[in-house]
Parts: sequence; C-alpha cells; structure tokens
Amino acid sequence: MGVICAAVYLIVMFMFIPVPFFEWIGLESFPYAKLLAILSGLISISTAILLGFADDMLDLRWRHKLLFPTLSSLPLLMVYYVSGNSTTVIVPTIVRHLLQPFAILPVTINISFIYYIFMGMVIVFCTNAINILAGINGLESGQSLVISTSVAVFNFVQIYRFGSENTPGFWHHIISLYFLLPFTACTAVLFWFNKYPSRVFVGDTFCYWSGMTLAVVSILGHFSKTLMLFFIPQTINFIYSIPQLFHLVPCPRHRLPKYDAKTDTVSMSFAEFKRSELKTLGAVFISICRAIGMLHVREFEKDGEMYLRINNLTIINLVLKFSGPMHEERLNLVLMAIQISGSALAFFIRFYLASLFYDVVE
Repeated sequence: MGVICAAVYLIVMFMFIPVPFFEWIGLESFPYAKLLAILSGLISISTAILLGFADDMLDLRWRHKLLFPTLSSLPLLMVYYVSGNSTTVIVPTIVRHLLQPFAILPVTINISFIYYIFMGMVIVFCTNAINILAGINGLESGQSLVISTSVAVFNFVQIYRFGSENTPGFWHHIISLYFLLPFTACTAVLFWFNKYPSRVFVGDTFCYWSGMTLAVVSILGHFSKTLMLFFIPQTINFIYSIPQLFHLVPCPRHRLPKYDAKTDTVSMSFAEFKRSELKTLGAVFISICRAIGMLHVREFEKDGEMYLRINNLTIINLVLKFSGPMHEERLNLVLMAIQISGSALAFFIRFYLASLFYDVVE
C-alpha cells in the first residue's frame, strides 16, 4: 500500500508544480531557483520511492540501503549548491566562551563542504530511520504522521514569527509546507488502514518515501538540525541498535516482537549465539547494558558450548522488556506516546533551551 500512497503523492505534487509560479509566468523575473528547488526535491523523493520498491522486491543488503540514499541526495545537494544557499552555522555561546582564552571565534562560521556532508548524512539517516523502527501494525505510518505533523506545526510557527514574505527564510518554510501537507494527508489516510488491526501493510517503499520526504523538507526549509530533534526516538533506537546493525553482536534478519497466539500478545524477540562469536566491543556493550538493566541476557550451555540469549536491540523490544508481554494495539499506543513526547521535547529544546546556547535563535 505504500507504493500506492507514494504514487498518489507524486501525482499531486507534479500537478501542483506550476501553482506557486502563476504570478511569474511570462515575466523575466521568474524565480528559477525556487522551481529548481521543488524539482530537485521531487527527484530525490522519487528515487527514494524506487529504492523502497526495489527493497520490497529484492530484499536489499544494508550496504545498498546506505549507498542508494546517498545517490538520491545528489540532485537536492547540487541545486542547494548552485542556488548559493547558506552553509554557515552559528557557533554555540558556550563553545566561544570555553575557547576564548585560546582563540576568538566569530558568532558564525562557514563550514562549506562539511555542511553538505552533514546534509547527506541527514538524508541517509532519515531514509533508514523509519525502516529500522518498524514491525507492528501502525508503527511506521504512525511515527511518520506524528513527525510530519510536528514539522508542519514548526513551519507554521516560523512563518508566523517571520511575519512577512519579504523576510529571509519565509519562502523556505513555505516550500517545506508544499511538500509536507500532501504527505501528511496521504500518511493520515494510510495510518487509518494500517493501524491495528491492519487492513494494509506499508512495506519498505513507505519507509523510504517517508524518511526522504522529511529530509527534503528540512533541507529546503533550512532546518535540518531542527529536524533531528523530531527524530529523537529514532535516534535512540538507532544508537541502541548499533551493535546489531554493525554486527558487533549477531543480528537476525528480522527483529520483530514475538507473537503469542494463546494470549494474543507480543513479547520480546531474541538473538541466540555462541559466546565465542561475540566481538570485544559487543561484549563491552552487553556488559554495560546488562549492568544498567537495559538488556535481557541469559547464558546457557548447548552442545558443550556457552551460548548467550539477548533481546533484539530495538526500542520496541526495550519497551517490552520493562512492560512485559503486551497487546499489539496497546504497544503501538505506547510507542506513539513516546513519539509525541519526543516532539514536545523537540519544541521545548528548539524554542526555549536553544537561547541558552545561541545568541541568535531564528
């Protein structure tokens, strides 16, 4: 169903392309840079949808899932470059104060190509983050809906704060909404059919489409750093998953919660492996997480060798570790509550805490 929603979204966006530019048609002052921004965003989103469809059909390896989003980002980053968009970042006040005895830092620094590397990493992360945190009815579409709604609210707040379309940055948030509002509408409809009990499944196509769209709106809207605040649960899930994703700890093909038909609940899923297969960094991670209670670990002997049994490293299994077996619908509600709490925290950090670290908060 993710493919169908993505196709509807693209049709709507293609039909919408001329709408913002009616007043400039036939004039020499046509805003070609703005048109290129929209087209480059659509190209990147289209290639992400193609990647998701290929993953659904061909079951791609993780190295391909890292490579292809990088290639998908090139049209967007190239247009960002040729349009002369800013690569300047504000230096946090605390950093300038700490380094003041050694060097006087300016308020802003142009980090040039490093900024493009950062934006490329944002695209790769967002494209895969939704796909990593998945596996129960309504989770992929639900988290995407919460994030897209939060980002839309952020855009409206910024437009209200800027006040005038002549203010620098006003257009960036408008173009972000051009992409975001149709996506949010499509995702809301998909969530209605995807929530428990699911009548349709979203597939990897939706996950890549969702992540890329959110990354595109943040780059075109010039708030890619702020976007990462709305991905707090996904960031935590990624950090928690690193040992399995990078094979420091053996990783099964699927890490979905385990369904118990007798009780109609889901519980933690596990990875079992020989202790001898565990790498040094993986052993350190297991020891630390076991000590602080964030990992279920059981040691047992089998065929004369010592084995370890740990819960799969996702925040879905982490929630189930603390709560015990839970009905799938309730589990999704808990995860949505975590996502909404993450968005609330993001707004608090962006509009209140940021002023403690930066002299200028736009």
